[in-house]
Amino acid sequence: MYLLRTLLLVLAATMPLTALGQSYPSRPIRIIIPFPPGNTLDIMTRLIGPKLTERLGQNVIVDNRAGASGMLGLELAMNAPRDGYTLVGGQGGNLVVAPHTYKKVAYDPIRDFAPIAVSTTNYLGLAIHPRVPFKSMRDLIAYAKANPGKLSFGTGGQFVHPHLTVEMLRFKAGFTYLQVPYKGTNEAVSALLGGEIDAVVAGITGLATHVQSGRLRLLAVTGPTRAQQFPDVPAISETIPGFESWGWFGYLGPAGTPRDIVVLLNQEINRAMALPDVKEKLNSLGLTVVTESPEYFAQTIKSDYEKYGKLIQDIGLHAQ
Repeated sequence: MYLLRTLLLVLAATMPLTALGQSYPSRPIRIIIPFPPGNTLDIMTRLIGPKLTERLGQNVIVDNRAGASGMLGLELAMNAPRDGYTLVGGQGGNLVVAPHTYKKVAYDPIRDFAPIAVSTTNYLGLAIHPRVPFKSMRDLIAYAKANPGKLSFGTGGQFVHPHLTVEMLRFKAGFTYLQVPYKGTNEAVSALLGGEIDAVVAGITGLATHVQSGRLRLLAVTGPTRAQQFPDVPAISETIPGFESWGWFGYLGPAGTPRDIVVLLNQEINRAMALPDVKEKLNSLGLTVVTESPEYFAQTIKSDYEKYGKLIQDIGLHAQ
């Protein structure tokens, strides 16, 4: 009897969930990605989509709905039926920063979504052009203080997460700089490669290739500790104690999505993210896989929403 029970448990863990008589899902699941193809969320979702399809027994469809700095896709998901068949990928910028920096945001990040799973975290990096003589964060800060408004930082837009990271750095270190906004992070990085600006703060995912080729220098990372991918690059917190600004990505459903579906999706997304081939690929992109509960994700959203709200108030930025 013990052997039979053990065998049944093993079979249950390996066969598709629909074979176990689950009523959900009974049709394809759509995951809205509120950014263009090739974005980090898009890459990540296309990696785990086939894994989820295999386990759930239904196709997982990636639906790119770019627009309004990632807010359009979130609004579409917020208004979708609360049945677990429409999910959305979210990140710090469109979930917890945009509601503080834009006057017209259709959603409340706390009230209007059911957090399912944080999938990955990523470090931002502060990169400089090789012609810039700074050797450390102390050098950069000293130059900025001695030359008010001359240090040029490119950002992927006004009030986006990297811009707020630079503002946090300015506020805590006590210097001024020249902000050069671009239409997106890729344009800002291209400008840095061309020597049009001195520095940029962007996700390590988009900086890694240029840093490894020597076309850019990674001066520091913005997480609380050094990044595994660049262990010799110091964290800004080593110069400014307590400094921390890093990103995360995750999946949500509309508020009111049934709890049992949220739990099931959390388990399956976490399982897919932890598979060796998926994890290895994401690590190579500078991402760290996270396999936590829906409650953990909800608390992450809440705490970051409050943190960036306070920062925006402290530095005197006004919603546009």
